[in-house]
Amino acid sequence: MKAIDKLKQAQVKNNSMLCVGLDLDPKRVPQPFGASSKGLFDFARLIIESTSDLVSAYKPNLAFFEAMGSDGISLLQQICRRIPEDIPIILDAKRGDIGNTSAQYAAALYKNFGADWVTVNPYMGHDSIKPFLDYQDRGVFVLCLTSNPGSMDFQTLNCDGQPLYMRVCEKAAQWNTNQNIGLVVGATHPDSMTNIRRSAEDMPLLIPGIGAQGGALEKAVIGGSANFTKTALLNVSRSVLYASKGQDFAEKARESAQKIVTKINALRPTNRDDSASQPASNPGAESATESCQINTETSSTGQVN
Repeated sequence: MKAIDKLKQAQVKNNSMLCVGLDLDPKRVPQPFGASSKGLFDFARLIIESTSDLVSAYKPNLAFFEAMGSDGISLLQQICRRIPEDIPIILDAKRGDIGNTSAQYAAALYKNFGADWVTVNPYMGHDSIKPFLDYQDRGVFVLCLTSNPGSMDFQTLNCDGQPLYMRVCEKAAQWNTNQNIGLVVGATHPDSMTNIRRSAEDMPLLIPGIGAQGGALEKAVIGGSANFTKTALLNVSRSVLYASKGQDFAEKARESAQKIVTKINALRPTNRDDSASQPASNPGAESATESCQINTETSSTGQVN
């Protein structure tokens, strides 16, 4: 089964566009779960068991597990095996390197961890992500317009009259010959969402930035899914994982996930007034007043999601 088909089936089965990020931080999980790899596994297992009928994907961020060394890599493998087979696994690794190196990254992520999708960085061009695309039954989410403040440093630069992120979107559409590419588009850029969605054609969008980062859910949902006619996922991590610091964390995680799913589904055309929540008819992309060069006066830092 192709990755896009597995994703669509999960969304239909659970009536959900929600993706839960599994970014395990030993300092934030309720104690004593953060004190050992076994405790972290049990925490993740209980989160998965309490939410697996509410999500369309889980997205472990590799960095949180790599920081734990070899124990973290083993932990990630165990968690991936615990995720139900019908729920897609998106490994958030943001890989991208010369071809022979990317081939090793692809093998590691798809084979060792069983990822259905991985996130990749397109900065080095087509040959750096082709090894991922060659796995025709697996998917690739290409960073397009990320949710962090620093996305403005490069991604919005004017390149031949359009923002760089739109060039990434167009290139991704050209590379999508195996129908296994999606785009990462932050909910913190609602004014750009509809233009990207239009150019992306049928590619799925992975939309982080809802919740702790303050992205607008309604605009992200309607713009990112073209009013529920295209595939999109809304990723939420911290507000679900850490909904409670107590021993009721799994129950509270489920409640948080359920609230988000309910809010999303309330926006479906069959559940709302047709006059409400419509995307703008001609939204403008974020202005880009620079040529393709770095603006040394504007520099931001922040966590990429």
